[in-house]
Amino acid sequence: MFKLTFLGAGSTVFAKNVIGDCILTPELGEFEVALYDIDPVRLEDSYRMLNTINNTHKGKAIIKKYYDRKEALRGAKYIVNAIQVGGYEPCTVTDFEVPKKYGLRQTIGDTLGIGGIFRALRTIPVLEDFAKDIHEVCPDALFLNYTNPMAILTGYMEEVLGLRVIGLCHSVQGCVPGLLGTVGMSEYVSKCKWKIAGINHQAWLLEITDEQGNDLYPEIKRRSLSGEYDLSWDLVRHDIMHRFGYYVTESSEHSAEYLPWYIKSKYPELIDKYKIPLDEYPRRCINQINGWIKLREELVETNYLEHHKSHEYAAHIIKAMETDEPYRVHGNVVNKGLFITNLPKRACVEVPCMIDKNGVNPCYVGELPLQCAAINLTNINVQLLTIEAARTRKKVYIYQAAYMDPHTSSELSLDDIKNLCDDLIEAHKGWLPEFK
Repeated sequence: MFKLTFLGAGSTVFAKNVIGDCILTPELGEFEVALYDIDPVRLEDSYRMLNTINNTHKGKAIIKKYYDRKEALRGAKYIVNAIQVGGYEPCTVTDFEVPKKYGLRQTIGDTLGIGGIFRALRTIPVLEDFAKDIHEVCPDALFLNYTNPMAILTGYMEEVLGLRVIGLCHSVQGCVPGLLGTVGMSEYVSKCKWKIAGINHQAWLLEITDEQGNDLYPEIKRRSLSGEYDLSWDLVRHDIMHRFGYYVTESSEHSAEYLPWYIKSKYPELIDKYKIPLDEYPRRCINQINGWIKLREELVETNYLEHHKSHEYAAHIIKAMETDEPYRVHGNVVNKGLFITNLPKRACVEVPCMIDKNGVNPCYVGELPLQCAAINLTNINVQLLTIEAARTRKKVYIYQAAYMDPHTSSELSLDDIKNLCDDLIEAHKGWLPEFK
């Protein structure tokens, strides 16, 4: 019997997906689930909900809740991480409102940009505390990271903290069905073959073919430009595809703020043209908070709760390692094996990974198209400098990460960027370590 520890178990809906998927995987047999969260109310909600799912499906999970993190981790073979340090209030609000004073607008702010940088800087100290416990009580555990900013955090955990880690995101799973559905080609979803690689939230659909091996990209692009299909929810990604040749995995609202061309105060008409939802993440947070009362009744205040398997990778990974039946996922790992040969060794890349009893085995991809690698590098620069800021606790690397950020640098001067960073450091006081 193995132990699976869930850090940030108060993320009730996500806990339902990950642990519910495991409960619905009979090959896992009997296993222990250790739930940990700093919010005792949300921890209790998740504990009750998961026990209900376990009872409904006659599962073999033994579910326990912990208030002591080290004990929750002790003896764990797998660790799922879904924490959000600072929550919507105060930290997400700060990440959005302080930059607005400088005229800098964002959509999501959790992966790159000034919001992504500071989200990483306040999350990494918590991960450092996790790592101390892990090295002491479960040094061989596989850490399944679902927390953003994915590339920065996963890279830091593997390179600096020395953990066995894979970063997991569902943007790859949704990429091809979303694209084909948008251009009226859904009949190909279950039949086509595809190849995706790059970095998290900016991996590239490098190839997509039908059963006979015919390239589907020409027809996808023709339909995209035909005016016959509603692309309104995804205009940025289609524009990137036509200008650079390839479609990216993450949504247009994300992609708009990873690049210097779409959110520009000098050209406000671009916001309307590409239907870019500024302040989208705060809106989602407010809607989730307001909707939780009703959702809690459905998930927690019930004695019977069905679950249907989600698209998350965690249960598949655990099953592959426990049964030695290989399974392919797309995971985030440090590029030290040069899985993508024209990206840096220290970069955290998103590549196919084969999972078996030996763990995570990243696959060789080779070179990305030059233009795709070039765009990835503009994001990797920010990621690596943020990692260096967290590692050294030096402000200069925070400034340099922000100087290099594509969106921030396209809107603000160097002096304004430095002043913005100082304002955010002050506004996040108590949530950040001391920087020299």
